[in-house]
Amino acid sequence: MKSDDTKRSGNPLSRRQLVGGVGGGLALAATSPASAQEPSAMSLTDPISKYPKPPFAKQSQPWPGLAGRMEPKPDHGERSYRGSGRLAGRKALVTGGDSGMGRAAAIAFAREGADVAINYHPDEEPDAREVIALIEQAGRKGIAIPGDLRDEGFCRELVERAVKGLGGLDILVSNAARQQANGSILDISTEQFDWTMKTNIYAPFWLIKAALPHLKPGATIIATTSEQATDPSPDLYDYAQTKAATTNFVRSLGKQLAQRGIRVNGVAPGPIWTPLQVSGGATMEKLEKFGAQTPFGRPGQPVELAGIYVQLASSEGSYATGQVYGAAGGNGLP
Repeated sequence: MKSDDTKRSGNPLSRRQLVGGVGGGLALAATSPASAQEPSAMSLTDPISKYPKPPFAKQSQPWPGLAGRMEPKPDHGERSYRGSGRLAGRKALVTGGDSGMGRAAAIAFAREGADVAINYHPDEEPDAREVIALIEQAGRKGIAIPGDLRDEGFCRELVERAVKGLGGLDILVSNAARQQANGSILDISTEQFDWTMKTNIYAPFWLIKAALPHLKPGATIIATTSEQATDPSPDLYDYAQTKAATTNFVRSLGKQLAQRGIRVNGVAPGPIWTPLQVSGGATMEKLEKFGAQTPFGRPGQPVELAGIYVQLASSEGSYATGQVYGAAGGNGLP
């Protein structure tokens, strides 16, 4: 949108000027100060050598893990993502917003002009504090709401607190998930299986039910699914089937909510460098070689999916619903 000053002067600002910060308050709200130090958006970067490749150092953290303690640290767009006001005035709730794709989406949304509430497990507080600081540095409101998504009552409370704190809700990103590698189905206890199902399947169900009364035409729901939905690993028996369920609820709910003007889409990552991998989501052998099997020969970084979340949340993606968008370094289909 053009500002009143632009309309009066008859000299519309270019996208480049907005990104550079010349466009005033909107550009300042949508762009991090650090991003001004980055290379021009027009420069070419080889995707093969853009980020670290395996072998990676052996490392392990207690579940749920912290991005700040990973080696190398993941790139969520802290310094690289540049906004241009595509989500100005929007209000978003992102689960799992402390790290991984949730963190990348939260940072990108804020730099695109949205206020953002993030949910995370209480043990992830150090990562969450960093995200809230980045949202506020972008000139937007950031709200931290820790809690356990396995609790239906908390899921309802989470939505209500986000709506109250943000003054509404029009973007819901259901991203939080539990992933634990097990060599055999015999190694998975009923308690562990239930934990995965409650986090990955029940929680989105509860959250969407709580959010729907607040969502108006033009609102969006985005779910993080996975390549595991269509090409499951043998050691992710329970996690993979939850992602197949996620992919299917995106396609079903997209049709159901279309007449209400609410879009539902999914993002299906391949191997992405997140705390899921170092906190039990991958064996040590797999971790050392993580991403090596892709045509790019490396894992993806969370920021490499940030633009997909933004596109699906923005009005520019208004004809997309019930779709699943993949980013897997050249492997397979979403």
